[in-house]
Amino acid sequence: MREAPVAVFDSGVGGLSVLAEIQRLLPGESILYFADCGHIPYGEKTPEFIRRRCALMAAFFREQGAKALVLACNTATVAAVADLRRDFPDWPIVGMEPAVKPAAAATRSGVVGVLATTGTLASAKFAALLDRFATDVKVITQPCPGLVELIEGGDLHSDALRRMLYGYVEPLLAAGCDTIILGCTHYPFLKPMLATLLPADISLIDTGAAVARQLQRLLAERGALAEGPSRPARFWTSGDPQAFRNVLPLLGQTSDDVQSLGL
Repeated sequence: MREAPVAVFDSGVGGLSVLAEIQRLLPGESILYFADCGHIPYGEKTPEFIRRRCALMAAFFREQGAKALVLACNTATVAAVADLRRDFPDWPIVGMEPAVKPAAAATRSGVVGVLATTGTLASAKFAALLDRFATDVKVITQPCPGLVELIEGGDLHSDALRRMLYGYVEPLLAAGCDTIILGCTHYPFLKPMLATLLPADISLIDTGAAVARQLQRLLAERGALAEGPSRPARFWTSGDPQAFRNVLPLLGQTSDDVQSLGL
């Protein structure tokens, strides 16, 4: 059980930002990663569609012998994590949520911005986070259609991306935000460009490191932390394996083991 792999799932390449945090904190863990690139973006899909996709993915990872699941997608977590935990009560499942609590604690101006997908911002789960942790701050939300698709194609530097990203952050700056939540696992890959668009005193907050710590806690509780050494990460995608393989080095990963999976 200790040396069984950890499964990581996202609608595409965004979960690689979470994978990097897991590898940094838990270098002995072997990783299985599935990118549902054939059905991206999740932010524009119905909750019912996303729940079906997550159920198929979970069944696949169980067959692969995964000892835990990281749902490295905010939109998928909103739609499906409750159902997955109900259907797999013996399986440690870690989900994502926008970092409203730490952002509310960090802000100096009392104004927090949120960059996220339409699906995440419209969810009851996000509304509950605001009710619980953001009653004393003003939260400005900004849906970001189009960003995920550019990142999926490996675009982290183009003028088109810069213009789109500036259009999304400018209203947050105008509203006085000094803290911005990156509410999609794709968005941490935009930190270098955001650094050129934002004043130096703006704080960017995401939850990848917190997810890795939660995974560590759950595995430790079960005596399931790997002793290592880890095996090379294995990747599957419902999209084009070669396109996924090509973008991996741009996002901090390399692998020749990318397989097509027609779930």
